[in-house]
Amino acid sequence: MFIIKHKKIFISISAFLVLLSVIALFVFPLRIGIDFKGGALTEVAYKTERPPQALLDAQFKNLDLGNLLIQPTGDLGYIVKSADLNEAQHNLLLKALSLDGKNPLEEKNFNSIGPSVGRELTRKALIAIVLVSLGIILFIAFAFRKVSRPVSSWKYGLMAVVSLLHDVIIPIGLFTLLSHFYGAEADTLFVVAALTILGLSVSDTIVIFDRIRENLRNKMNDSFSDTVGKSLDQSYMRSIFTSLTVIIVLLSLFFFGPESTKYFALMLTAGMFFGTYSSIFLASPLLVLIEELQKKK
Repeated sequence: MFIIKHKKIFISISAFLVLLSVIALFVFPLRIGIDFKGGALTEVAYKTERPPQALLDAQFKNLDLGNLLIQPTGDLGYIVKSADLNEAQHNLLLKALSLDGKNPLEEKNFNSIGPSVGRELTRKALIAIVLVSLGIILFIAFAFRKVSRPVSSWKYGLMAVVSLLHDVIIPIGLFTLLSHFYGAEADTLFVVAALTILGLSVSDTIVIFDRIRENLRNKMNDSFSDTVGKSLDQSYMRSIFTSLTVIIVLLSLFFFGPESTKYFALMLTAGMFFGTYSSIFLASPLLVLIEELQKKK
């Protein structure tokens, strides 16, 4: 009941964070990665043993070649995406990949890559977000059709989508700060992280909404705000502990994983945190606020 009683405070906090994130997007534009602006692709295969990716990441830090994205391929190979390279820079990259000649390799491929793949991925990601949002509204409206009083069933879906936007916009705002101050670049992993946040965060919101639905169907002799408050009391610990286990795994990936996935893990961690916050402190309080506004009409 504490959350519902102070709902305007929690809703204001979310609105303030979203506003800050939007301002950050305009003040500190995102650095666009190789996948979106194009660059060079280098594929190598080692003759004996492939060195650990962390060791190559350490080698790359000494190079002045911008952001490098390295991905394993096959049993002995790596694919490296970089900005356009001249001959001298290309040789410098191969020298770093071979650990200064200590680990012989064979260059399988070297060519330029265009930004068309990134543009296509972005287009499909935007379409996916729109379709997912519509699907959530329709699904929840159907599932909640028998408890459409005092709040219409489609408004549950709408509040879930509002929460999803909150959960994605704030991590993107944080990423813009990382982009400005630490050189993080938005690449395909950035888009994947945003879509993953959508999938992870909506589950908590639906679980809490389902508890509200069950309590409404049981026809508890309480006001709508009391019913929502009791539903939160019954389910918020489950949401927190479930999200906490995922966050621990993501933080492990951030601290001990390869350099190329650190910002991906950090963005997902922020998404899980704010997704849990929104399912408890935003989505359900918004339902109560809508119900109160309806009474005043």
